[in-house]
Amino acid sequence: MRRLLLIAVVLAAVCGAGAKTAAATNECRGLQVCVRVHGPWVLLPATSGSARRAVQFQLSCPRGFVVGGLDAELSDRAIDIDFPGLLGSPVGPGTTTSRSVVFRGLYTGAPRRTTVFRPHIGCLPAAGGGAGPVPFRRMQAFAPGQPTIRRVRTVSVRPGTARAVAACAAGERLVSGWRAVGFYSAAAPGADILRSVTSSQRVVGNRVSAVARASAALRGVRTVLQAGAVCGGGS
Repeated sequence: MRRLLLIAVVLAAVCGAGAKTAAATNECRGLQVCVRVHGPWVLLPATSGSARRAVQFQLSCPRGFVVGGLDAELSDRAIDIDFPGLLGSPVGPGTTTSRSVVFRGLYTGAPRRTTVFRPHIGCLPAAGGGAGPVPFRRMQAFAPGQPTIRRVRTVSVRPGTARAVAACAAGERLVSGWRAVGFYSAAAPGADILRSVTSSQRVVGNRVSAVARASAALRGVRTVLQAGAVCGGGS
């Protein structure tokens, strides 16, 4: 009973932290105990042809929980969504997923247009998850591990300039990086809001520096800039 009350408190805190989660999403379908967490509307810049750029955004469960379900809302059917899962058996929460998950969105349509997606995760108590890969035989090569770690920094964006820096720790090396702009609103933001923010990133050494510039049209819309660094040096 005490554990259920604790989960209820966490659920209330998470739901109160952002806009109301759409009832139609399925991140908790089939899960008896589930805390819903939704992210912002993540901006996919207008691109076409072979110049398309996938945009990544990391979403995390409360402490003590692991990702048990995923879903997303799309402003366009031509948006392709996936996430990198860990190797292990059986496939499931705590084995394929951990506390955080990175969504990758890519607009695949023919018309050149700006689109958005909103990620959703359903979180389970970590005690109910798996324990990671379990070796069952002697291998002639290396078993899959976790050679990279993601360092993420998310900051608020207001009219003007915002900066976010994600850096690898000592002994790590930068493998790749990303940036993303997200809008917390009940519905997908309109074209005027999407045009009000531009972003860029720069890599210096083991640091990914992202910059967002916003016009006055963004005023009153909760917006975030996320910088991410994929760092090597794990196990």
